[in-house]
Amino acid sequence: MAATVHIDIDPDSSTAPFDQLRLQIIEQVRTGRLIAGTKIPTVRALAVEVGLAPNTVAKAYRELGEQGVIESRGKQGTFIAGGGDPIRVGAEKAATRYVQELRKLGVSDDEILDFVQSALRGAG
Repeated sequence: MAATVHIDIDPDSSTAPFDQLRLQIIEQVRTGRLIAGTKIPTVRALAVEVGLAPNTVAKAYRELGEQGVIESRGKQGTFIAGGGDPIRVGAEKAATRYVQELRKLGVSDDEILDFVQSALRGAG
C-alpha cells in the first residue's frame, strides 16, 4: 500500500505544477514525513489525486529519480530512496517494514503507535 502524499497544487502560482509537486515531495522527505523505503503512489494514482496530467507527474518523478529522492523498483513500485546517514536510512526502512507487517495483520495505526511507545518505555 502506498503512502499518502499530501500535495497542494496552486494553479495561480508562478511555479509550474510539476515543480510544485517535485518540491513538495522533497520537502516531505527533508522533514521526515516521507522516509526511506516508503512506497509512494503510482504516476496515474497521484495524477488523479492532485488533478494533474499523468505526464506532469511522470516528469516530476523522473527528476526526483535523477536527484536520488525516489527510486523505481519495477513492478514493486516507486519508493523514497535511501540517502545520507546509513544508520538513519536503515532505521527508517526497518520502521517502514514494521508498519507494513502490522497493517497486514490488521493492526490499526493507533495500535501501532501504542506498541512503539510501549516498546520505547520498556527498552532501557
